Amino acid sequence: MESIDKAYESLFTPWKIGNVEIKNRFVMTSMGGTNLLGWMENNHFDKAGAEFILQVAQNNCGLVLPGCQPVYNPMFGQWLYKNDRMYEDLKNWMPEFHKTGAKLFVQLTAGFGRSFTVSKMMETLYTNPILRTVSKPFMDLDKITASASPSPNRWSDKVPSREMSKEEIREFIEAFAKTAKKLKDAGVDGVEVHAVHEGYLLDQFTLKYVNKRTDEYGGSLENRYRFAAEIVKAIKAQCGSDFPVSLRYSVISKTKDFRKGALPGEEYTEVGRDMEESIQAVKFLQEAGYDMLNCDNGTYDAWYWAHPPIYMPENCNLEDVINIRKYTDIPVVAAGRLDPKTAAEAIAENKIDGAGFARQFLADNTWITKLMEGREEDIRPCILCHNGCFNMCHYEGVPNDQALSDSLHLARCAINAETMQTDKHYIRKAQSPKEVIIIGGGIGGMETARVLKLRGHKPIIYEAGDQLGGVFIPAGKESYKGKLRDLLKWYRKTMEDLAIEIHLNKKIEDLERFNGKDIVIATGAVARKLNIPGFDKTIEACDFLNGTPVKENVAVIGGGLTGCEIAYELALQGKNVSIIEMKNDLIAQTGVCLANSSYLREWFELHKVPVYLNTTVKAVEDDKVICMQGDKEISVACDSVISSAGYIPAPLAKENGRIRLVGDCREVGNLRSVIWRAYEVAMKI
Repeated sequence: MESIDKAYESLFTPWKIGNVEIKNRFVMTSMGGTNLLGWMENNHFDKAGAEFILQVAQNNCGLVLPGCQPVYNPMFGQWLYKNDRMYEDLKNWMPEFHKTGAKLFVQLTAGFGRSFTVSKMMETLYTNPILRTVSKPFMDLDKITASASPSPNRWSDKVPSREMSKEEIREFIEAFAKTAKKLKDAGVDGVEVHAVHEGYLLDQFTLKYVNKRTDEYGGSLENRYRFAAEIVKAIKAQCGSDFPVSLRYSVISKTKDFRKGALPGEEYTEVGRDMEESIQAVKFLQEAGYDMLNCDNGTYDAWYWAHPPIYMPENCNLEDVINIRKYTDIPVVAAGRLDPKTAAEAIAENKIDGAGFARQFLADNTWITKLMEGREEDIRPCILCHNGCFNMCHYEGVPNDQALSDSLHLARCAINAETMQTDKHYIRKAQSPKEVIIIGGGIGGMETARVLKLRGHKPIIYEAGDQLGGVFIPAGKESYKGKLRDLLKWYRKTMEDLAIEIHLNKKIEDLERFNGKDIVIATGAVARKLNIPGFDKTIEACDFLNGTPVKENVAVIGGGLTGCEIAYELALQGKNVSIIEMKNDLIAQTGVCLANSSYLREWFELHKVPVYLNTTVKAVEDDKVICMQGDKEISVACDSVISSAGYIPAPLAKENGRIRLVGDCREVGNLRSVIWRAYEVAMKI
């Protein structure tokens, strides 16, 4: 412990869950996609999941929770306890895992109920009677989306949830017990029941706004929490009282209504679980037999609490978790945008028992080791973007708009192309090392250089500006974007550590001087200009972020992610801001998780920021923007206008055998598309 910073010491002390001792206080909380027994596919021992889990354990995490396993698989309708072969494979692997000194709890879920992420394809399967019948054997949506009571789906109006029967409830309870016994026999240290948390199925039974039942599973607190209580009792009956069972638990629902969350600091009436009910609930759940509570806040209706985007405050759930621990004798873990120093302080003061982290492991699964070794600046930071790990996207009129490959492969990482993808992204040493010219020192250029150097090549970066970072410099300028600034710092340090040759203030216009060499062009994109009168009066988004001043009343043209983030920053500064967007919703684009987009939409609504949807800009004048809404002309008063109308690729040359394009100069995307493409290009040289 000599090299460990004193501020973190308490995180490296042992603790117990039941009779199981955990070597330190770090908990990797469960993330869909990091599964040991398959995710949205036939259940099997998943080697990719196992490889990731093992790396986390080898890098000093005390308690590891792989991705949640539905006891009833939504795909193909399998019961998890019925595949003996995979438990044999798991049993054979467990000694390897236990060599690390870590402990493994497998998270089991009753499912999603009304939170199940319905896509367009699923809407078609459900609404077409013939397809509904034909698809039942591989996706029985009627069963998968069943809830405590009839209720609307979080993502779609076309696939509502019916009430679960008591027979189905009993079937699930039995499945939990049988699966837990199989896991125990395979050498797993404990299980976690998922979840009286985040508005998943078990939570839907506990929440008064969803559960309208009149039988023994509805009404009183004891009835609403009965399903969760019967599960732990059944597990203990099968596995013995000393087999630990944790519960994933949301302290407060932070929910105003179906599809409406409550923002930090907002005054509202809670329709789900408030602190008063939570205090009673944790006593009841402890008495039922749970050995630990793994806590945060929120529901799918208030998703930004359980999956905090960058706009949410750091340690957003900690205060509520600290409070609930006063009312229970079992250990309590806090999770949700947790800062390790703050977590260590809370543990040292005996306010919580464990610190839960998730996405940081995707960005860098060696981060605890680096923390122990005093190498904090070498940790690749999670930037809370959800682009790679969880980009379930939703906007007006569209259900979950996520690519099928993303739905089937969660828990990848926008900023780390290797995470859960080592089958196609890995460092392969170059057979014949070369000098490779990289034009553009933004994130795409730096990632290309990093991978090339690790492979044995000699990359040389030429950057037109006076510092590395490109468009990522303005992208990280907003007050709340500290994590982006940390990532830029990490990239710049990595360039130094790898001794990459860099030429700043070198604008390259002629490629002939590099004749015969491999060239990677990463010169980015140029801002789209609207062909309207007065457009030259506007301030381009990046120019604003780089410091061009604005007056008090600002109109932002473009309600995509960039425009909304700028509007949010302006509102935080106390400016009067309006957003003008031609589509029927803000952030109507794929790749942006609903946890991120719903925060911004609801924040603008709460703070009464004027939003003009279905609106096209006709002209910009000195004191207003003239717009059309259908055939009606309107004007938006302002004294500054920021244009966030998108970008157009600006490559220096076309791709050929020796010239390759990376990042926005090839196709405008997001950080994930830039980094993954850069990695792949660097692999091929």
